[in-house]
Amino acid sequence: MEIVREFKSNGKVLKIVRDESPESPREWDNLTKMIFFGNYRHLGEKHDFIKNQSFNSRDEFIVEGENILRKEIKDIAICYPVHLYNHGGVSISIDYEYPYTDRWDSGTIGFCIITKEDIRKNWGIKNVTKKYIQHADEILRSEINTLDNYISGEVYGFIIEDEDGNHIDSCFGFYGFDIKTNGMLEYIQDEEFANQLI
Repeated sequence: MEIVREFKSNGKVLKIVRDESPESPREWDNLTKMIFFGNYRHLGEKHDFIKNQSFNSRDEFIVEGENILRKEIKDIAICYPVHLYNHGGVSISIDYEYPYTDRWDSGTIGFCIITKEDIRKNWGIKNVTKKYIQHADEILRSEINTLDNYISGEVYGFIIEDEDGNHIDSCFGFYGFDIKTNGMLEYIQDEEFANQLI
């Protein structure tokens, strides 16, 4: 188990460690649908879109791939291409900027979509307005960020032990390195450790 950070207080040790077997966030109740291709197909939903079709360039795939999806799925409210950077580690983003535009180590692996029907079901509404599309866009960005943390191995846990190495407390499944935003602080009951982490 890889220890990332370690803190000591009053005869106890808090270890921040990498979660070695995190759950895929795509197994959760997600608002988005992630439609990926090639070696990354398994990270998203199962689908039969864009079968046996080739594209002359990445830009053509981005434009024509979205057009094909919009023909197959009639009520798409939001659609972003998902880009991957693979150089000493793997990362994904919907932002088409460096390093996701690197000509050697990046590519576009698919699309992340939310349909109007998804929005209606999520908020229990009949009319999809710009306000709800904006909320859905924020959720989409969050779900992409969480999947990126999962893919890049940025999932953590903590272990609290006494000075003899006896287990006191532990919890895993915190996505992202920032302890202040990944939810870990809410689970660390020891105030002295929590204060050290702030």
